[in-house]
Amino acid sequence: MDSATIVILSALIIGLIYGSVGLLSSFCMMSGLRGWWAVGDSRLVRTFALAMGVAIAATQLLAAAGLVDLGKSIYLQQSFSAPVMFLGGLMFGYGMVLSNGCGSRALVLLGRGNLRSFVVVIVLGIFAEMTLKGLIAPARIAMVQSSQVTTAINSVPALLASAGLGTVPARMAAASAFAAALIVFALAHAPFRKSFGQIVAGLIVGVLIAAGWYATGYLGADDFNPTPVTSLTFVAPIADALQYVMLSTGSTLNFGIVTVFGVFAGSLITAIVTGRFQLEGYQSPRHMLRSASGAALMGAGGVMAFGCSVGQGLTGLSTLSLSSLVAVAGILLGTGAGLRGALRVRPLAPA
Repeated sequence: MDSATIVILSALIIGLIYGSVGLLSSFCMMSGLRGWWAVGDSRLVRTFALAMGVAIAATQLLAAAGLVDLGKSIYLQQSFSAPVMFLGGLMFGYGMVLSNGCGSRALVLLGRGNLRSFVVVIVLGIFAEMTLKGLIAPARIAMVQSSQVTTAINSVPALLASAGLGTVPARMAAASAFAAALIVFALAHAPFRKSFGQIVAGLIVGVLIAAGWYATGYLGADDFNPTPVTSLTFVAPIADALQYVMLSTGSTLNFGIVTVFGVFAGSLITAIVTGRFQLEGYQSPRHMLRSASGAALMGAGGVMAFGCSVGQGLTGLSTLSLSSLVAVAGILLGTGAGLRGALRVRPLAPA
């Protein structure tokens, strides 16, 4: 098989596994934070932390071994706008609360028969495309051009290397510190250690992030037909998938599009096999408006932040990119504002 076919098949397998694991474990940053801050149950957020730690360790090992050049990814560009990425993260995080989940979670729930998620996926994709190439794009580009900086120190390993450490020692020191802190945080909680399914979910998702890098950065390496080096992310790929569905003639599949289809299919198959498939809808027009508004914020904000809670929170952070730290800080703050405080998104009254 040629490298492009290998990448497509890898994306399908990764998507199928993520969709199945996401459905069975309720894997979601927003759900984890809400459970932790609202009712004191931190198991889901520790699942996410474990996935993050495993993703960082595995991804940095691939990079240290020379198997994947993370410098070719969008997360390690030398020019980026911290203010725009932070603002995008804020928008995404708050929108995630309004929609009751991120883009990847919407795909998983759609596979289970949640029709609310169909609206979220469509609106998110439309607003992502508008921000990438449509009506919102000129404003985004103007903001980026007026605030971007250029620096050779674009990651934590690069920061340590500038202080005198060698390239590989700096990479491994940074990866060890971040991964160890996250894994210890996850496993320090006795109820989480007893949740075997959540531990397995965190391990699998973390490995899937590294698998995505390996598929696109190593298996897909081809000087004559280069594949963008990336891993799991869902904002721009959802937009691309919607466009592919409508305009597939003359278009080509890529890693992101196939991953989106794979996540939906994996969730759908798992839901049917386990008897979890059930059609669900909105409680009221107000519920639909809130959900669609959140999806719009996620679509626009995710493009500005170069990723979502998975695209930046796992894939971006696995590169130890400084810009990803900025974006994730915005996502966490936006989510916190939606869950607590004066801007808290309050439960809707029954229709």
